[in-house]
Amino acid sequence: MNVGALLSFLLVTIFVALISWYKTRRENLQTAAGLFFANRNLGFLVVGGALFFTNISAVQFIGENELVYTNNMSVMAWGLSSVFAMLLVSEFIMPVYLRSGISTTPDFLEERYDTGTKRFVSVIFLVSYIVNMLPSVLYSGAISFNGLFRVSETLHIDYWVTIWILVWLIGFIGCLYTILGGLKAVAISDTVLGVGMFAGGILLPYAALKYLGHGSAGTGLDILLASRRDHFNAIGGPQDAVPFPTIFTGMFLVNLYYWGTEQYIVQQALASRSLAESQKGIAVASVGKIISPLLLNIPGLIAVLLYPHLTNTAEVFPKIVSDVCSPMLTGFIAAITFGAALTTFNAGLNSTSTLFVLNLYKPFKAWRQEAVSERQLVRVSRRFELLVCLLAMIIAPFIVFAQQGLYTYIQMVSGLFSVPIFTILFLGLVHKRMPAIAAKMGLTFFILTYSIAQFVVDTGLHFLHVLSILFVATVLLMLGVAAIAPRKEPFVQQWNNVVDLQPWKQRHIYTVLLLLAMVALFVIFSPLGLAK
Repeated sequence: MNVGALLSFLLVTIFVALISWYKTRRENLQTAAGLFFANRNLGFLVVGGALFFTNISAVQFIGENELVYTNNMSVMAWGLSSVFAMLLVSEFIMPVYLRSGISTTPDFLEERYDTGTKRFVSVIFLVSYIVNMLPSVLYSGAISFNGLFRVSETLHIDYWVTIWILVWLIGFIGCLYTILGGLKAVAISDTVLGVGMFAGGILLPYAALKYLGHGSAGTGLDILLASRRDHFNAIGGPQDAVPFPTIFTGMFLVNLYYWGTEQYIVQQALASRSLAESQKGIAVASVGKIISPLLLNIPGLIAVLLYPHLTNTAEVFPKIVSDVCSPMLTGFIAAITFGAALTTFNAGLNSTSTLFVLNLYKPFKAWRQEAVSERQLVRVSRRFELLVCLLAMIIAPFIVFAQQGLYTYIQMVSGLFSVPIFTILFLGLVHKRMPAIAAKMGLTFFILTYSIAQFVVDTGLHFLHVLSILFVATVLLMLGVAAIAPRKEPFVQQWNNVVDLQPWKQRHIYTVLLLLAMVALFVIFSPLGLAK
């Protein structure tokens, strides 16, 4: 373990923590609004940084570079195609949420359908976070940290034991961070780390190309462009990690769900001080998604030439960082990766307690006609966060047994929870007489059939195509129920906004520019560009 790299890591990590503490030291965290929503006072830069870096975790650093190494640049589509979904959410879904003044996305489903639907979806969210999202973040963070600092080699302990130790270390620090700082601490650290990631996105590829070119980045670039051009292709074929047609089917649905419904993402935008700030923040996050392949994909591309016969492909990213970077840069990249794991875990933990306290615990107390104070809600929230953290830390190490690769595993399992929720949200918005029973039947049908298609019966189809087929089937089922037993009165949204709802006037100009940049990157990494 290099002392310079460790020192650099500690300095950057402590620096981010100090900025977060300084910016939140006067925040009132003894109320639900302060703990969960930063008192709804975040500006667009903080919202954008929080959205972007909450989405980016060590999962992406490890998983996407691994898939580029083993496959090609088609995995880039996950991040790049999400720009379109983010802009749709900004224009059509975020105004609906802010107009309602909701605290969680299930709150809107309660307004649209009924309390039973809200509880059903809240439980789905909680299960998803506890068994999939939070453990995956901890596991990928542990892999990255071990690879960058060679912890198992330095301490001469078993790899499996090392993962357990690092998972619990990250989980403990993340839990402490969330409990003491609330959402604003997460958002501030996300913004600072986002700036650091852009710097790393330039420095790491440069260092890797210089290493490949034996001291000359230009020579390294020439070698890269002259070899293995098939790996440059982002237009995936049927056997690739992301077949190109899936961008327009299941991936589109997953991205719409993620940016428009996923609680730990939406919560960042709900904390903005106005609709305009929220929309600007989403645009900032979109810029981040367009730049992110520099750090999430390009290192994996270079690693194809540096390590042609790597056995443990999950080690691609940490290996290239530790091999090509100076100790100071290694520590800097390690701090960014560690921060990515930490902030995504923190945001997920914060949202998990938000869902439990506001959607399950508080209504339960009201049903029992028991008064509950703000201080009591905060206390219960922190205890629940501790419980969830322990469960996630126990589950995380067992992800090592996933056969499909970390990133594919995460996306496949998340489909079990994500698209069914988006389906009932979508129909609730476009069909004013869709009844609550249709939403419950749709959720149950989708979850059961997707579970069978992925874990019992081999359909032979890519899981993203399965998601799109089940989306259509669920829509038809719900439309059939609505035709037989429609809602008595058409749904009319109640205005209960708590922030200014004036939209961002220049949003359409930036929407066009962002979409053009997205398309341009697909063209560059295609047979029409670098992959020819």
